[in-house]
Amino acid sequence: MKRISTLLAAALTLMLALPASADRYLVQFKGKVSNLESTVESLGGSVYFSHQRARVAVIDGLDADGAAILAKSKVVQDVIPNGALPMELGPDDIQGTESIDTVINSPGDPATAFFYPLQWSHPQISADVAWAEGRLGSPGVTVAILDTGIDYLHADTAGLVDLARSASFVPDDDALAAIFFPARHPITDLHYHGTHVASTVSSNAIVTAGVTSMTTLMGVKVCSVFGTCPFDSIVMGLLHAVDNGADVANMSLGGSYSKSDFPGFHSFLNRLFNFARSQGMTVVVSAGNSAADLDHDGDGYKTYCSTPSTICVSATGPSSADNVLFGPWYNIDDPASYTNYGRSAINVAAPGGNDAGFVLQACSSSSLIIPACAGGLSAVWLAGTSMASPHTAGVAALLVEDLGRDPGAIKEALEMGADDLGQSGTDPFYGKGRINVPNTVLP
Repeated sequence: MKRISTLLAAALTLMLALPASADRYLVQFKGKVSNLESTVESLGGSVYFSHQRARVAVIDGLDADGAAILAKSKVVQDVIPNGALPMELGPDDIQGTESIDTVINSPGDPATAFFYPLQWSHPQISADVAWAEGRLGSPGVTVAILDTGIDYLHADTAGLVDLARSASFVPDDDALAAIFFPARHPITDLHYHGTHVASTVSSNAIVTAGVTSMTTLMGVKVCSVFGTCPFDSIVMGLLHAVDNGADVANMSLGGSYSKSDFPGFHSFLNRLFNFARSQGMTVVVSAGNSAADLDHDGDGYKTYCSTPSTICVSATGPSSADNVLFGPWYNIDDPASYTNYGRSAINVAAPGGNDAGFVLQACSSSSLIIPACAGGLSAVWLAGTSMASPHTAGVAALLVEDLGRDPGAIKEALEMGADDLGQSGTDPFYGKGRINVPNTVLP
């Protein structure tokens, strides 16, 4: 399953033929964007994107000397070179796929999904108890999936994705989508990661169940088919989610960088996520898969997770099983062998898969990496904190129904409703505990 498919090889050939973009910088500016535009133009550059309320811009066409001059301008607070991080996939990546031949049930009870008996993650957080009490989510609540896109034609996500508010910020992927899937929206998932994540949050429960089954999804493509996530795409994607009314954003992106390599970027991120929080959007992020102690990571900065305005989620999963894929599974609440940890960073834990059990969710029918998923009735087994984060985002979506657009209250409710595992109070691996759906959303 790890081999590069012929479709992906063709995509790579096309990507290499595409022209490289000009030097790009992220800018946090002061005052009016018009003042920034005139300053940048005087240096021979141009503003590619700007957001007045967040005071964030993406600029093109400046060399290092021009960027240094811009950084000293009175209209600018920070100038950060654009970069990209590889998406932090699970330690063993794809574990296999499963498919059904035909739809055998109608959307309704998530527990009737064809592969629900193999989805140990949902009963582990007692999602089924909440379903029985009618907590299936609301179309009036939107979760933005900042990822590789969403296969919105898959049986599990069909009708749940608001295409009018969905957008791609990965132009090279748009070119590939136009060639391989010309009739589809640019957010169609050429990878597989985003569809797996999205269906964990909300699913029609035809092939696999999600934490909810009625929550609206917004596709925000910020990572490519090759699993790279440019900084500028993430900045523009996050602000798109804010501007288009997302109540929750899930960022199963992982990755970390050295603060000395990107000086000032952590401050840039903090201000950006503070803005998102101030606009009422709850941001849930994955802790990362490097088995790193985030309390003692020195010059490292765990992107997004180390930002105080987010909810950082570590991963749990089975450490033994009679059969890794088909169960039964044991010790399901054990910390995943790969998960990052640290009292200063982890808020809660959620199922992400472990050495003896993986998370089964929808697989993109437009994947160039897993052609076997064509047809829209397939699922793929994955493991990673990327899988833990959307379980939590699904519960956050339920909390929006109860608490409104209040990120602080939602974070507190998730922590208070979690099962306190490990060390009492705040544990390095579990934070305040492993999420529990009925404890959090039922009276």
